[in-house]
Amino acid sequence: QVQLVESGGGLVQAGGSLRLSCAASGRTLSSYVMGWFRQAPGKEREFVAAISRSGGSTAYADSVKGRFTISRDNAKNTLYLQMNSLNPEDTAVYYCAADPRLFITMRRDEYDYWGQGTQVTVSS
Repeated sequence: QVQLVESGGGLVQAGGSLRLSCAASGRTLSSYVMGWFRQAPGKEREFVAAISRSGGSTAYADSVKGRFTISRDNAKNTLYLQMNSLNPEDTAVYYCAADPRLFITMRRDEYDYWGQGTQVTVSS
């Protein structure tokens, strides 16, 4: 199994940037497709971005495409989410997740391991 711990959340003004990190332990990160999801109050948890095991392929939700960048450093066992041009609609708890299958998926139910989440709040 892999354990995931997110960090880097906080309060930022609209138009600002944040970089989230997700540190993995227990098993090497390169064994997993990795994803970021988010959950705003009163809403379902939604897909944000995903990255293949090698980092060669990525996928994004339309709402973040062109503003967010997912990346990974398998040598450091760490996943990242660079978030630029943030707006209040990006306010949510952000979760990283690990999927032991081979291919990128946007489906929440295909991710087996989850972190505890980190809060991102964007003020207008």
